[in-house]
Amino acid sequence: MAGGGAGVANLCGPRFLKAHAATDVGELKGALAKEALALGFDCIGVAAPDAITGAGRRFYEFLESGAHGDMDWLAANPERRADPRGLWREVRSVIMLGMNYGPDENPLDVLEQRSRGAISVYAKGDDYHDLIKKRLKTLARWLVAACPCEVKVFVDTAAVMEKPLAQSAGLGWQGKHTNLVSREFGSWLFLAAIFTTLDLPRDQAETDHCGSCHACLDICPTAAFPAPYQLDARRCISYLSIENKGAIPREFRKAIGNRIYGCDDCLAVCPWNKFAQEGREAKLAARAELRKPDLAGLARLDDAAFRALFTKSPVKRIGRERFIRNVLIAIGNSNDPALAVAAERLLADGSPLVRGAAVWALSQLLPHERFEALAADAAAGEGDRAVQEEWRCALGGS
Repeated sequence: MAGGGAGVANLCGPRFLKAHAATDVGELKGALAKEALALGFDCIGVAAPDAITGAGRRFYEFLESGAHGDMDWLAANPERRADPRGLWREVRSVIMLGMNYGPDENPLDVLEQRSRGAISVYAKGDDYHDLIKKRLKTLARWLVAACPCEVKVFVDTAAVMEKPLAQSAGLGWQGKHTNLVSREFGSWLFLAAIFTTLDLPRDQAETDHCGSCHACLDICPTAAFPAPYQLDARRCISYLSIENKGAIPREFRKAIGNRIYGCDDCLAVCPWNKFAQEGREAKLAARAELRKPDLAGLARLDDAAFRALFTKSPVKRIGRERFIRNVLIAIGNSNDPALAVAAERLLADGSPLVRGAAVWALSQLLPHERFEALAADAAAGEGDRAVQEEWRCALGGS
């Protein structure tokens, strides 16, 4: 799951280093692939700018249905996403690259440890945008040096439909969970793109190999897939815990379990992942403190401690309020009354978003009589209407 500001770098210039010159575009493409692998990318392919017309049409339908929720950045300038030439008119080839980030342990195991938080695999280490962008810029500079051209690089944060382009470039196919699936790396590929004015040989598009499997659809805790190959982001835990700025809708709170940042269920259950582990070299090391973090400890984080813990991490971008909101939902689902102490302390937090989540967590952990007594004291002094509504609903109001 994931948006933001455009990750674009203009790396154009008339330089032409004869030592690296290639007179044949096929030779150039082969040398580019070799350089990409040396830099740590796992796969590379080339697509035509006009290769995703069908995906563009489906994207407009997705927006018209409202399935993107509050992700207004998706709906902004949709023509740029629907066709790479809408983003950059001069582009003649789209170079797609993938980097395997398959985990070294089953990310679903932590879901049974309810006093621990589950953080999505991609967010347990340093921000992948920073990791990939450095390598991508290096590769783009190599290309400009090898053959005069103009290039732009993108890593997930600009108006680029990476997954359809990656399928057109032969890296994999969009599975029934709408994410890219690779026969070599399963559902664990970071994607990046280089747009160039060079006319490079195209790769053959990958075909769908999901077959009759629908494990990714069946495992989704919130039924976020109305049909195969369709996602309603408004029901997706990644959206709810990351993009959603308000309270978690009550209908999804129990289903979220102890997922405090994102959700890996549909990715982790993919049968093609078995190939991602063969001969895998770790490229995105998970921090020990983020593998299975203790919920009680996370609930004690103030803003400074939150920023320190998640320095260089994508988690930092959602801010402390939304993160503690997620932690409190997990605490409410923990079935551990001992964690009520951590939730009760947050009834006095400065954020109404946090206080409202604390109310719900306590309503799940405390005996009704104890919760009613607590409400008599805490609810009376609450001035925020949304938090007042949390108290009313938790006490049995309709």
